[in-house]
Amino acid sequence: MFTRRSFSRLSAVAALALAAGFSTPALAETSIKFTLDWKFEGPAAGFLLAAEKGYFKEEGLDVTIDTGNGSVEAIPRVATGAYQMGFGDINSLIKFLDEDSSQKIKSVMMIYERPTFAVVGRKSLGVTEDPKSLEGKKLGAPPPDGAFAQWKAFKDVAKIDDSKVTIESIGFPVREPMLAKGDVDAVFGFAFSVILNLKAQGISDDDIATILMAENGLNLYGNAVLVNTDFAEENPDAVKGFLRALAKGFAAAVANPEEGVAAVLKRNETLNSDIELERLTMANAMNIKTPYVVENGFGGVDMNRLGASIETLKISMGLKGNVAADRVFDASFLPPKEERMLP
Repeated sequence: MFTRRSFSRLSAVAALALAAGFSTPALAETSIKFTLDWKFEGPAAGFLLAAEKGYFKEEGLDVTIDTGNGSVEAIPRVATGAYQMGFGDINSLIKFLDEDSSQKIKSVMMIYERPTFAVVGRKSLGVTEDPKSLEGKKLGAPPPDGAFAQWKAFKDVAKIDDSKVTIESIGFPVREPMLAKGDVDAVFGFAFSVILNLKAQGISDDDIATILMAENGLNLYGNAVLVNTDFAEENPDAVKGFLRALAKGFAAAVANPEEGVAAVLKRNETLNSDIELERLTMANAMNIKTPYVVENGFGGVDMNRLGASIETLKISMGLKGNVAADRVFDASFLPPKEERMLP
């Protein structure tokens, strides 16, 4: 018999079902495809720990992290929407936007507060930490490399006579092997990548000479998190959640680099854990946990300094002057400073 009690039970069940039905879209995770600048190596630990520790999941995000093919190539991947977010060179982003400010991309979190740009050579081939030692030498340069993109400005501030330098275009896979064999005297690249890859080729620490551009007059920023502007406009909370999770991931990689390397090795089992730990430790010290970050928190920028770097890039990249700092970097998605302090 259909009684009032039965009706009440059915009504309660219906109400629960309705509530469940309405809650499903709210609980659905936002998918984000994220492109790294390079392979799964030690410095990617912060990104991978954010995934492994569930920080992205806590923010309602389903994040896929793919490898990249250079810090410049990440930019068109994000601008076209092939990836919603990515990790690439902010200086190349400035050049990209200077050429066409309508491109659908901007940066939202600084990762390498000091750029990793370097020229790395071998002492046995006559290269020292003095930039002038590059004169009379052959330098290997991968065209998509962020460090090579700064050569024009760097040779000016470092007072290098480039008429005495030979530049040879080479691919990333042969960069360190060519230097190890002596086919070139030095190469452009990210310091922590080239140094550790050279050591893996059997070159000793004593034979490696590293010329860091940031220590020789080039005051630029490095790699940053990029976002497709259409995606950011439609999903502001997802972008904020992503950056919140990433701040936790990088804090974890600084606090426990061994754990960070373990996360990297799960993605690339061919790596040597000792080498990747050294690579991550170098990146943390040189580029990520810098004095500025210790004081001001991870992820932000000094807009005056960014504006000055744009002036520098007019020299190195031939900018037309069509882009301002606030078009390049948007700090509105960052979590509060207290949530961005590294241990």
